Amino acid sequence: MTEPLWTPSQNRINTSLLHSFMQRAKRHHDLDLNTYDDVWTWSIEHPEQFWQDVWDFCDIRASTPSGPVMETSDNLMKAAFFPKARLNFAKNLLRQRSNGEAIVLHTEDGHRQALSWDQLYLQVAKTVQALKELGVGQGDRVAGYLPNIPETVIAMLATTALGAVWSSCSPDFGTQGIIDRFGQIEPKVLFAADGYRYNGKVFDCLNTVVDLLPAIPSINTVIVVPFVNEHPDLNPLGDKALNYQNIPKAARGDEIPFVATGFNDPLLIMFSSGTTGVPKCIVHRAGGVLLQHLKEHQLQCDVQPGDRVFYFTTCGWMMWNWLVSALASEATIVLFDGSPFYPDGNRLASLAADEHITHFGTSAKYVDACAKADIHPIHTHNFQHLRAILSTGSPLSPEGFDYIYDSWKKDCCLASIAGGTDIVGCFVGGNPIGPVYRGESQKRLLGMDVQAFDDDGQAVLNQPGELVCLSPHPSQPKGFWNDPEQTKYHDAYYATYDNVWRHGDLISLNDETGGVTFFGRSDATLNPGGVRIGTAEIYRQVERVNEVLEAVVVGQDWNNNVRVILFVKLRDGIDLNEDLIKRIKSEIRTHTTPRHVPAKVIAVDDIPRTKSGKIVELAVRSVIHGQPVKNQHALANPEALELYKDCPELSG
Repeated sequence: MTEPLWTPSQNRINTSLLHSFMQRAKRHHDLDLNTYDDVWTWSIEHPEQFWQDVWDFCDIRASTPSGPVMETSDNLMKAAFFPKARLNFAKNLLRQRSNGEAIVLHTEDGHRQALSWDQLYLQVAKTVQALKELGVGQGDRVAGYLPNIPETVIAMLATTALGAVWSSCSPDFGTQGIIDRFGQIEPKVLFAADGYRYNGKVFDCLNTVVDLLPAIPSINTVIVVPFVNEHPDLNPLGDKALNYQNIPKAARGDEIPFVATGFNDPLLIMFSSGTTGVPKCIVHRAGGVLLQHLKEHQLQCDVQPGDRVFYFTTCGWMMWNWLVSALASEATIVLFDGSPFYPDGNRLASLAADEHITHFGTSAKYVDACAKADIHPIHTHNFQHLRAILSTGSPLSPEGFDYIYDSWKKDCCLASIAGGTDIVGCFVGGNPIGPVYRGESQKRLLGMDVQAFDDDGQAVLNQPGELVCLSPHPSQPKGFWNDPEQTKYHDAYYATYDNVWRHGDLISLNDETGGVTFFGRSDATLNPGGVRIGTAEIYRQVERVNEVLEAVVVGQDWNNNVRVILFVKLRDGIDLNEDLIKRIKSEIRTHTTPRHVPAKVIAVDDIPRTKSGKIVELAVRSVIHGQPVKNQHALANPEALELYKDCPELSG
């Protein structure tokens, strides 16, 4: 039997919300539920019982009772949960009223700001009034071009309080990137910061706003949030500009006029990465986001009232929405805006210790970068309150698991969570009452019938297969914007298998532990000699080589076959010599198979990524084959693609 890296104490199990949920379900349904797998099986076989229990346990606030749980459940694409229920998303996040801290912000320049629950409510109330005066109503779109600051949370809550639809992008997007996204959804109001800070530098945002306004005529008003300047110059925006500081303050005692919407009415519009075409506008349901996030926070991550939840994210990534929803569990959310390595690599570790963070979330890229930088906060920081570390964005390598337990904290639940913008949630992730195994996401999440399908559409264990979901789930998107026949939506998720959601990840299910291993995106899967290889399998081995900071691997068409090409970014002062190439290849061969060994290892100065930090293998593959890459503005560093053009090492 595989030995776990961590196992929860009996006290941790008994005091968890998942344990309470299990005991409640046992009483209500006369069930024999003793393990996580027992609950998962029940949740899949009796989804109506399960989701109603989640609704009740998490105390969803609704103006109309929940009513029937599902309709058209035999058609996954058209399935809808709680079709009769009416609720308001923001009302559920603002249920707490007290002087306790609701939001804490840390900025790169060392500033700390805190808002109490009462202060947050008043700020949302005044913003609701301003939006109402600007004519915003149910179904209208409001967009945010903002850093990760309290005003962004306030704008989102005010928008959704009115039954309007929120969408956001981080301020590092350029003009065309914003137009490609917001131009499709035609927002009535745009919230924008005057600028932001990153890595010790200040960047302007208002010039970008000036440039995009002619291309998005639907924007009637730009509400400018002063962030880097106390008195920003709004004159270039003309009569469309409104200073956020000039919005009339709400009086204490003012009640927010929350608009009740249908459970399946639009709440958020999120965007695909846009690296292969114009970004898809993914429409998410009000109740679906709320119910799924409450389940994930409380049952899968054990977020309890009074906990302090942090996720390193921008408001252009789905994890920002996930973080904000923790307010519904009456947890404090901790925001950080800036570079996690400024002024040094211990910045976020210090934040976690100083703010008594209970749930620390980040990306696998950040974990790997900390390991490469020899950061070991376990020796310098007190993490006595930290119960869970969450990682997502890309697969966390087995060495990443080792690093967290060796260098951050030994007694914590390390949850490698995975899902996507597509469901603004997770398919797999944490299990607070079970062990953590090296290199694996702990479990398939409750209510999510996740399987690995082979090429014939058959469920397989202990071997790579397509991640599919066989059950309907509340946070399945309502559809794509401007896709009335749902043709694009069907093609994106349901075209491969009949009545089965295909997510696009390559995974393996471990029948011994119940855990899930990720091998990368299936559309980036390598296929040398007809053997399917997930890119994450190669990255895991390359990360063992200390001289390599990061890498990207692609398949090159060659002599009527495909050969594996590995590009590596090395530490400063390191040259890619024959000895290093041999060691890289040996590491890959020893721990995988000869098929995984790259035909070429080539040094590059940079690795192209999306703004959320994901490596773009498909874009690199297009460049080395002389094909154009669309929408390069969707990348954080599009100039990096030039490094891969006409590469002489690829011609022989």
